Amino acid sequence: MNIPKTNLPRIVIVGGGFAGINLAKTLANKKVQVVLLDKHNYHTFQPLLYQVSSSGLEPDSIAYPLRKILKKHKNSFFRLTEVNNIDAENKTINTTIGDLKYDYLVLATGTKTNYFGNKKIENYSMPMKEVSQALDIRSLILQNFEKAAITSDKNKRKAFLNFVIVGAGPTGVELAGAIAELKNNILPRDYRDLDPEMMQIYLLEGGKSVLPPMSSHASKKAEHFLKALGVLVHCNTQVKDYDGKTVTTNTNLTLECETLIWAAGVTGDPVYGLNAEVLQERSNRYKVNQYNQIKGVDSIFALGDIAYMETEAYPKGHPQVAQPAIQQGKLLGKNILKLIEGKPMQAFIYKDKGSMATIGRNKAVVDLKHFKFSGFFAWFVWMFVHLMSLVGFRNRVIIFFNWTYNYINFDKAARLIIRPFNKK
Repeated sequence: MNIPKTNLPRIVIVGGGFAGINLAKTLANKKVQVVLLDKHNYHTFQPLLYQVSSSGLEPDSIAYPLRKILKKHKNSFFRLTEVNNIDAENKTINTTIGDLKYDYLVLATGTKTNYFGNKKIENYSMPMKEVSQALDIRSLILQNFEKAAITSDKNKRKAFLNFVIVGAGPTGVELAGAIAELKNNILPRDYRDLDPEMMQIYLLEGGKSVLPPMSSHASKKAEHFLKALGVLVHCNTQVKDYDGKTVTTNTNLTLECETLIWAAGVTGDPVYGLNAEVLQERSNRYKVNQYNQIKGVDSIFALGDIAYMETEAYPKGHPQVAQPAIQQGKLLGKNILKLIEGKPMQAFIYKDKGSMATIGRNKAVVDLKHFKFSGFFAWFVWMFVHLMSLVGFRNRVIIFFNWTYNYINFDKAARLIIRPFNKK
């Protein structure tokens, strides 16, 4: 792996998401050696993946090179690899490019799509957890438009223009709104030989309302906004099967569609090697104490989506969103330095800064601790918060100009089939 030998404590971070990069930044130029490992050489701003999949943004505007984050950090190194196994007894990790010793290991591997054991849905549906997957969705949507334009079979055309999104959490709601804007603003101009009314966007939610983690005010407003855009919302509807052509549900609803996007849940993405007892069975997340230490293994920590920390305020663990990961990463950096110096560590207390979701142009919902609002001002707040949260000044500038252009022209400029997607 060619990491220089050192007398400094070596901290190995697995995962370059929000938790991993904030931990690395906190440890920058301190008296430690930091080794960041990831299977990609970039950090992905996941909250805006849906805009890549709906042709609103190019992928390079939401991705940022990990080496660029570390370039001014002395004693910090990045390696492009995947971790195969952890040998906790010998404080060693095995990766696809070799073994590496550590003094402290931090697992920030995040989550992967949860299909709840349904292999057919896994084989035929479209996930959206990575940039490459968002690009596949973008290509498939545009390819379906092209196929619908050339077919004379009305049933086939309808199937190409039916889009089913499963899961009405923030990802599903935001994606449904973005695809609806494609229908309302792009289809009539680019595909004048297609009837926009034939295109249908279905949002299926197994629970009783959209945006289950948010307030009832946000849920009702979001559903109202979605319906105003033409999205067909079906709550209390669970997908039972999908064979690439037909969606069957627990209700009488059966849909013919060529595109099913799965946003119905995630599960932890742990690394092999630790005792199975350290994983919370239902969520597949590492059980950690108030200092993010994995229970029973003092030198190994877990952060962000992969960490399951039970507290009085969060008896089922913290929400799997960016803010807990960012806050845990920053605090753990300080705590590891305290641990090295023999000082007591500080317990993690999550500061909930609120939650938000956008449903399209001038439409968003925001839940703050003592204030809930929706509409244009919520949409403006959503844009500002996401713009400021991006890594890198260049990305902020590019996205700002993209959003400005799209807003003025009712356009989505990135509707390119660069890499055609072939369904299984």
